[in-house]
Amino acid sequence: MWLSVIFLSIGSCTNPQKEMNSNENPFFTPWETPYNLPPFDQIKPEHFIPAFKKGMSLQSKAIQAIVANPEEPNFENTIEAYDQSGKLLRQVRSVFYNLASANTNEDIQRIAAELAPVLSTHYDEISLNPELFARIKSVYEQRAELKLDIESMFLLENLYTGFELSGANLDPQNQTLLKTINSDISVLRVRFGQNLLAETNDFKLIITNESSLEGLPASVKAIGANAAKENGLEGQWVYTTHKPSLLPFITYADNRELRKTLYTAYTMRGNNNNAHDNKDIVAKMSKLRAQRAQLLGFNNYAEGVLKTKMAKNPEGVYGLLDQLWEASLPIAVKEAEALQEMIHQEGGDFKLESWDWWYYAEKLRKAKYDLDDNELRPYFKLENVRDAALMVANKLYGLQFEQLQDVPKLHEDAVAYGVTEADGSHLGVLYMDFFPRASKEGGAWCDEFTAYHMEGDKVIYPVVTTVCNFTKPNGNTPSLLSIDEVETLFHEFGHALDALFSKCTYNTTFVARDFVELPSQIMEHWSTHPEVLAAYAVHYETGEPIPEALLEKLNKSNLFNQGFETVEFLAAALLDMKYHTLEGPLETDVETFEANYLKSIGLIPEIISRYRSTYFAHIFDGGYASGYYSYIWSGVLDNDAFDAFSEKGIYDQETAMAFRKNILEKNGSEDPMKMFVDFRGRQPSIDALLRNKGLN
Repeated sequence: MWLSVIFLSIGSCTNPQKEMNSNENPFFTPWETPYNLPPFDQIKPEHFIPAFKKGMSLQSKAIQAIVANPEEPNFENTIEAYDQSGKLLRQVRSVFYNLASANTNEDIQRIAAELAPVLSTHYDEISLNPELFARIKSVYEQRAELKLDIESMFLLENLYTGFELSGANLDPQNQTLLKTINSDISVLRVRFGQNLLAETNDFKLIITNESSLEGLPASVKAIGANAAKENGLEGQWVYTTHKPSLLPFITYADNRELRKTLYTAYTMRGNNNNAHDNKDIVAKMSKLRAQRAQLLGFNNYAEGVLKTKMAKNPEGVYGLLDQLWEASLPIAVKEAEALQEMIHQEGGDFKLESWDWWYYAEKLRKAKYDLDDNELRPYFKLENVRDAALMVANKLYGLQFEQLQDVPKLHEDAVAYGVTEADGSHLGVLYMDFFPRASKEGGAWCDEFTAYHMEGDKVIYPVVTTVCNFTKPNGNTPSLLSIDEVETLFHEFGHALDALFSKCTYNTTFVARDFVELPSQIMEHWSTHPEVLAAYAVHYETGEPIPEALLEKLNKSNLFNQGFETVEFLAAALLDMKYHTLEGPLETDVETFEANYLKSIGLIPEIISRYRSTYFAHIFDGGYASGYYSYIWSGVLDNDAFDAFSEKGIYDQETAMAFRKNILEKNGSEDPMKMFVDFRGRQPSIDALLRNKGLN
């Protein structure tokens, strides 16, 4: 009965005549594409609702079949059967939500808003199904006698715990309340993300007088001129709150008022008391998550989330964050004092503000190390950086990458690669999508259209996508990356390798949020290692390798501004934890709550938290609620793990094979601490992180 209600509630999204002929829907027929890639050119918005409906229906029937099975529950007829349910729904979800984040439009956004409560209800009906949980519990209670392998036992134990954390032990009345809360949260998440995208796209700093561009390198002027041309303002300059436009401008523009205008627009996204304001959404989500946690028997939301993570509880998170905060805040204070002194030396009669930091930090770096970021960019042509990442994967793992022609793509900017092992056997397909556009969310990420798994004896190979927002080529000038963007490309490529190397048998995996960044962050170490830089950093015009003197300056400046970078990050991680350790609704408005908390921990006014509440998409529109700390937790792991390579050589294949076999292939199918210990021979140490950040 509940399924028929769901179908009626979303039936208005589609044209009924188009639903009648299932052959017209690409999701209802086998994909006759290379490597079973999604046929993006055939998939239209009107195909999604019928496909979601059918996917939910098929999964519900599969669950009912498990429940109705007269045989005693066992691993095969209950756990494996559950894992195999929902194949079509997984396929539709992967395509739809990748489109929603990387190439959205009004139709996709409307469908996303309508689907949110429907999918929430569907998954609640499964996770709160008492008969299904009874069967899973029965198998779980027999686990000691089942002689399962490590992966199967990990699946069983985490599946049982997951159902518990989803409310399977609640009475019917509280389960009904939980469903309402889950549905409300799902709707708010979609609204938050759509508001943020609209705010990011709407703001434009339009400059009509070239004198206002003083200080900007030619390449940054070209960014503004190109953006103006795209907006029908040829002869002017446009800068936006997209990072590739924002950061170069506030780093080099001499005009302090314009830096303030642009940076303020960035930090006020979702906080402008307009149709796209996110303050009310943040307050409601915070309240709902606290209610949900207490309904499930936890004091706060973070307790429930962290139960299955490496940190285990909020105290574990705070133990790391507080240690790093105490080490990094005094360094950030000294950095602010140095920048203020530079202002005074230049005759400035004003106090350092947040919109000044990048500008004066770049000046100080140049004065201290004779190093200018703009001097580095010509050596980091996007294509060279991309090829360097592929080269590292080849040297470590023997991988081969062949660009695929005439294959379906989510957007014309994307490039597809066939990935093979050293012996030529197929490993997967990798998409790379590098440039910003109005239809794409900000930031960078990696996702999958298909995850590696087994269907009986058949291997299903992964199809992975990495998405970034780098400056587009302009005229004869290619896309030239900053050092941060170089690390971003390697970072997302690390996630891609994790997905490509996966050997997880089951569809259902459990990757700890505070472990998931290890495969990505460890790749950043190769991106700026002198041995790697020497192989790919060449001037885009002359082909000359990056000078040794410049490499030396870069190496000496590695610890520059680390106080700022660490404090800016930690402030956001601590803000995330503050929201999710609340035991009730906010007692003040969102702005006051945020300001009071950040002041209480000693954040200096010259630094704004990397993410403020109203554009903190990681926690209010993503999967990082109570988990933004995971980047620095994984930082402990990746710095320690890279030491293993440094000890034997950064391309040591024995170490690489150990990392692949113990971590990348098993991620999500074994206990993360066990995987790390199997690789490193001991538990992780914080020493390498502190050393590499200059915090010890």
